[in-house]
Amino acid sequence: MAVLVTATIFFAACTKEKSDIRLIPTLASTQTLNIKSDAATVVGFVVAAGDGFIEKGVCYSTTPAPTTAASKVAYTGQNNTATFNVTLPGLAYATKYYARAYAVNASGTIYGTELNFTTLPVVPTVTTTAITAITGNAAAGGGNVTVTGGAEVTARGICFGLNHLPTVADTKTSDSKGPGAFVSALTALKGNKTYYVRAYAINSAGTAYGPEVSFTTLVDLPVVTTVDVTAISKTGAVSGGNVTYDGGGTVTARGLAWGTTANPTIAGTKIDGGTGLGAFVSTLTGLQKFATYHVRAFATNSVGTAYGADIQFTTLADIQTWNIPGNYVAASYPGTTFADWSPDKSPQVISTIAAPDKLEGYVYMANAANEWKFATQPNWNGPNYGDGGAGKLDANGGNIASTAGYYKLNANTTTMTFTAVKTAWGVIGDASPLGWNDETALTYSPNQRVWQGVVHLTAASIKFRANHDWGLNYGSDKADGNLGAGAANIPVSLESDYAITLDLSHPNAYTYTANRWGVIGDATPGGWGTDTNMTWDATNKVLKVTLNLTVGAIKFRANDDWAVNLGGLNLAALTNGGDNIPIAIAGNYTLTLDVLKAVPSCTVTKN
Repeated sequence: MAVLVTATIFFAACTKEKSDIRLIPTLASTQTLNIKSDAATVVGFVVAAGDGFIEKGVCYSTTPAPTTAASKVAYTGQNNTATFNVTLPGLAYATKYYARAYAVNASGTIYGTELNFTTLPVVPTVTTTAITAITGNAAAGGGNVTVTGGAEVTARGICFGLNHLPTVADTKTSDSKGPGAFVSALTALKGNKTYYVRAYAINSAGTAYGPEVSFTTLVDLPVVTTVDVTAISKTGAVSGGNVTYDGGGTVTARGLAWGTTANPTIAGTKIDGGTGLGAFVSTLTGLQKFATYHVRAFATNSVGTAYGADIQFTTLADIQTWNIPGNYVAASYPGTTFADWSPDKSPQVISTIAAPDKLEGYVYMANAANEWKFATQPNWNGPNYGDGGAGKLDANGGNIASTAGYYKLNANTTTMTFTAVKTAWGVIGDASPLGWNDETALTYSPNQRVWQGVVHLTAASIKFRANHDWGLNYGSDKADGNLGAGAANIPVSLESDYAITLDLSHPNAYTYTANRWGVIGDATPGGWGTDTNMTWDATNKVLKVTLNLTVGAIKFRANDDWAVNLGGLNLAALTNGGDNIPIAIAGNYTLTLDVLKAVPSCTVTKN
């Protein structure tokens, strides 16, 4: 840590007795002064004719203008040299000194120009505190910086490890800075291990360490993780755990705790998984169908029992899925991979969690005469049910016969019965043209597998009803597009022509849309802020509007909201969120929008 300071003392002196001797007291920049914490080397230079001196050297003090009456070091080398080096020993660290070269002749003592320097600091002095509060994974320690060493203590703390004489390159704490006592927390320790500890303090001179102390941690709890739950069935599942750390003791038991409440313990139901470290697998059996369970891996040693994370899972519901193969399928479901008499390529009926023995679904049959069966598997391995007469399901029964129509199929696996009700759907309600008296009919689209139509609705409410009878009706409790049998009326906020779809193609997951459409854009009177509404052209089966457009662009938007908007440069195939439609010439235009097709389209005609 030595610092080189360039300094040279030139002597200059004139005496009345010897005017031929001159010592010039000037500092030279080519010489050096080597400063340490306890010593410094001064280079003197005497310019004189002949030697004429009986002694020369350097005197020094902690106060200015030192003389030979204070501390001095005489030069003992060759007297015939002008340059001489003198080392000043036994200096105090971090202390400012003043020094002058001197020379003694018969006329007396002369001195060079005074210089000053400060010795370097030393490393601090620090003690290590005894270790207390020892547990299986933590302890308390610390130290005391009793001497700073003449420089700021920029860091302090304790370093510790499993080997003797730990350093700051090992694990350490950082406990502020400066002198005085400090407290350190040792954490993340391993159980039943001997640790070695030393306090440390750092200043510009380096790092100092206190005496080494040692301690041994107690046995700690084990560490165990819970394995993700797999192979979930209606009545079983597979989980387990992994004991990654024994806490410094012996793992005498491990396994899986489980139950229907969070954070199960070994006081409840558990599965034994052996002893010691490592992974284990636990199989849960006898569970309830469609029930929520919690599992936690556990590991026990002499200290106690540790647990892994709580993992929640739900067993499968007892939902059944049957297929409806028949000779109607290919003709009734165009554009799909469905095929006649192929159970895996047929419509389905599905039960619900609430009623696992009751299957339901809607099936369209386009032929004038249709034959079909219930297949309980996506193949012909059975059992397969046909008509047992009087609505009974019979594994040996013949094909079930139905005329053309859209059927609601129900099967009950407890009573082994079925129904096939032909339905025709429409919109009913005080917002609809016929009020609550009767439904306004919708039309079924085989290509899209939905009921659809455009109906003028007022600001009131609607539901969907079939066959002019309240035995089959759907509403929506949240008005969010999802339907439920007999659910709440669906509110209609604004009067307009609405394009409506009723999708019953997914068993027990029925949905609807009811969209009023407008045109928007910087080419329209309302710009990008306000829609110009479109009305239904019943003759051409399109939504229509005539308006003046400027040069710019347009899009079609539903319900004054960007959630559903149609655009695209190909007007015969619009897409949701598609490109703006350009208007190159200002003028009066008639716009049409067909949203009842599988692929929406529009026309833009300048009048």
